[in-house]
Amino acid sequence: MIVVATEDFEVYHGVVNELRDRGVEFTTIEPGDEWPEEADVAVIAAGESVEIPDSVDVVQADPDAPRRAVETVISALRGGDGRTVIGIDPGERPGVAILHGDMVVAAFQVPAADITEIVREEVEDAVDPVVRIGDGARLVGARIIDEIQSVPVELVDETGTTPYLGSGARGMGDVLAAVNIARLDGEEIESRTIEPTTGELQKIKDRSREASETNRAISEDLARQVATGTLTVEEALAEHDSDSPTADEGEPDNG
Repeated sequence: MIVVATEDFEVYHGVVNELRDRGVEFTTIEPGDEWPEEADVAVIAAGESVEIPDSVDVVQADPDAPRRAVETVISALRGGDGRTVIGIDPGERPGVAILHGDMVVAAFQVPAADITEIVREEVEDAVDPVVRIGDGARLVGARIIDEIQSVPVELVDETGTTPYLGSGARGMGDVLAAVNIARLDGEEIESRTIEPTTGELQKIKDRSREASETNRAISEDLARQVATGTLTVEEALAEHDSDSPTADEGEPDNG
């Protein structure tokens, strides 16, 4: 049983709400009260002094990170090894899965630009963390790998990681693929140099045309800089517009 035993108001409400949201059974006591015989794990505030039976594991919760404490508690109850593994199915909106041991504790689908911050937050104080990223969507994946510096990264063959999606599961494919990627061993990698293909450059140019107010595509040189992560599409469009002649340049003066 999970026992929340703290006098810290923020920790109490943060942890209790997280446990309720996950449908996890728990009980609460005041520090100093008699401990339930079935107690397995105690949650207290970080730095708090609470007398706890020797047979009960202790998790200290930060008031700003109750989810992390609850994930640690659940992993401890299930006997997992506690290793944090982040699986990423790359793309413009990558699927991301956070595993503690074999337990999926969080999942996201966010713009590629947000991945580095998610990784930073999830590996903070984590036990032996690793990021596993699929080898598809080569250009986006290469940028993500280059931006992740604080944790080991493994490149995973993502063949077959996207499951069949039945009725009602539309839109979940990238996240479920990220879960499968997280469960596969990959090749440790520090960077990935990709030479964009003609087709990949054309896709970037097509995206720039769709984003342009004047329905104009960026040049191949700018598309290449977008592909390598030097520029965003928006920055490339701004540079392209600044390099283009104005509408009346070159017109004869009839005055």
